[in-house]
Amino acid sequence: MTTREDLDRRVLAWMAEPWGEPDEARFDALARELFAFQCARVPAWARFCEGRGVAPDRIASWREIPPVPTGAFKELALRGFPAERTRKTFRTSGTTLAGGARGALHLDTLALYEASLAASFERFLLPDLPAEGRLPILVLAPSPEELPDSSLSHLFGVMLRRRGAAGSGFFLVDGGLEVEGLLAALEGREGPLLLCGTAFAFVHLADALAAAGRRLALPPGTRVMETGGFKGRSRELGRDALYAALGDALGVPAARIVNQYGMTELGSQFHDSVLREPQAPRRKLGPPWARVRILDPETGRDCAPGEPGRIAIVDLANTGSVCAVQTADLGRTLADGFEVLGREPGAEERGCSIAADLELAGAGA
Repeated sequence: MTTREDLDRRVLAWMAEPWGEPDEARFDALARELFAFQCARVPAWARFCEGRGVAPDRIASWREIPPVPTGAFKELALRGFPAERTRKTFRTSGTTLAGGARGALHLDTLALYEASLAASFERFLLPDLPAEGRLPILVLAPSPEELPDSSLSHLFGVMLRRRGAAGSGFFLVDGGLEVEGLLAALEGREGPLLLCGTAFAFVHLADALAAAGRRLALPPGTRVMETGGFKGRSRELGRDALYAALGDALGVPAARIVNQYGMTELGSQFHDSVLREPQAPRRKLGPPWARVRILDPETGRDCAPGEPGRIAIVDLANTGSVCAVQTADLGRTLADGFEVLGREPGAEERGCSIAADLELAGAGA
C-alpha cells in the first residue's frame, strides 16, 4: 500500500533532479497514486469525485482527475492529515478585504512546498547565476514575520535566505512602501539585483518616483519579478503599460521582467520564460511535477491548442491536500507553456496585488 512517506520521498527526489524532457509516464503514475491516496483521506474530495462519477480505480489517466474549484478552500479544510499535525496554514488575501471567508492551504510539512518554490524560482529568475550564487533581492512585499499566513511572503523569505546577498530585504512595512530606504538601496549600485513584489506595489513605486521627478538606471543584469495581476481596487493597468512604466522609472527593459503565476492553494508556481529562454516567445512554464490544463467552461473538457478556457492545475507538490485545482482564471496554451488571459467574467477579484494596492493607497505611498 502506498504511504504518504513514500509519495513525499518520490516527489522530493524528482524535485532534486535536473529538469529534462517531460516524463509523462512518471507524472501519470505518481498523479494517479496521489489521487487514490488523497481520496482515501480527504472525504470532501472523495464525495466531490463520486458526484462526478470518478473514482481512483476507474481512471486511465491523470487528466481524468476532477479539479477542485479554489472556492472550496474557503469552505472546507482540504487536508489529508489530522488537524493537530498542521504546521503551517497559508490564506488567500483577496476575499478578506471584503470581510468574507479566506481560502486556506494547510500543510503538515514545508519540505515539498519549499523545494518546489525554490527550484522554479532559481530556474526562471536566476538562470545566469551559479548553483550557489547570490545577488541582492529587494522585496516590495511584507516580510513573513509581518504576514505569516502569506504564501508569497513565505516564498520571498525562503529565497532571501537561500540566494539573497548583502543588502537584501523587505521594503513594504506596516502597510507602507519605504520609498527612501528602497531608493538608498538602489541608487549608485554597481552590480545586478533582483526586485520582487506585487504588480501594484511596483505601480506605487513608479508613481512615487514620478511624483518626485526621479528616474533610475539600474545596472545591466538586473531583473524584476512581479506577481498578483494588474487590476487593483483603484484602477487597472495592463502589463504593457506597467512594464513601460518600470522601464522608464528603473531602466529595466520588459525582457528582464518576469511575471509569476501562483496561488495560495497550490504548492508550485509558474513563471514567464523570458530570462530562461530570451529568444523564445514569452509564455508561462512550470516544473515537471505540475501540469496545466485549459478546460472548456461548458463541457469541462480540454480545449484545443490556442483556444481560451479555464486554467486547471495538477500539482504533485500538494501531497497533504488535493492535487488538482480549478482556478477562475482564463488562459490558453502557447507552445509548451500557457498564457494567462485574466479572470473569468463574474469571478471574484482576489490576490496579493489587490491587497498591496489597498494598503499602499491607504498609506499614501
